[in-house]
Amino acid sequence: MKQKEIKRKEILDAGGIARSLSRLALEIFERQQGQKDFAFIGIQRRGVPLAKRIAQKLKEMEKLNIEVGALDINLYRDDFSTVGTAPVLRGTNVPFTVEEKTIILVDDVLFTGRTIRAALEAIVDIGRPKKVELAVFVDRGHRELPIQADYVGLSLNTRREDHVELYLTETDGKDSLILESGK
Repeated sequence: MKQKEIKRKEILDAGGIARSLSRLALEIFERQQGQKDFAFIGIQRRGVPLAKRIAQKLKEMEKLNIEVGALDINLYRDDFSTVGTAPVLRGTNVPFTVEEKTIILVDDVLFTGRTIRAALEAIVDIGRPKKVELAVFVDRGHRELPIQADYVGLSLNTRREDHVELYLTETDGKDSLILESGK
């Protein structure tokens, strides 16, 4: 049997990622304008540096100081049997109260929606926010749960078997968005 060739294509380089983050920050600012109590919570791993970068862009563009927290959802996942037996815990650090705040949950790639479901459970264990909104860098479709993002950096049409990987300097040493197809 002939093996399929895996094709890797860079969708965005560092400059494209920076531009997409600026657009995301601007969209969040426009929608949150006048709101005093909102904060970012990034989902470990790549959602955390994305949340910090968006908060930094809001500080540079609009002189806003937005609080940023980190959320580890590994103990809330419903797929332990398919990802292994011992989850790697990276830690939750939300140094502010979520009570009566709009929380903007930040993640890298939105696919099935299962990570976001787990994150919502984890947030509720911390407290009861006024509202939760979702910001993702990439929405690639193929949802298994009725979850959609409020803010999207880039929408990609993918096949279910494709793989989308966002690399960030903070976690991977470079900024790049890669689409792998042909598996």
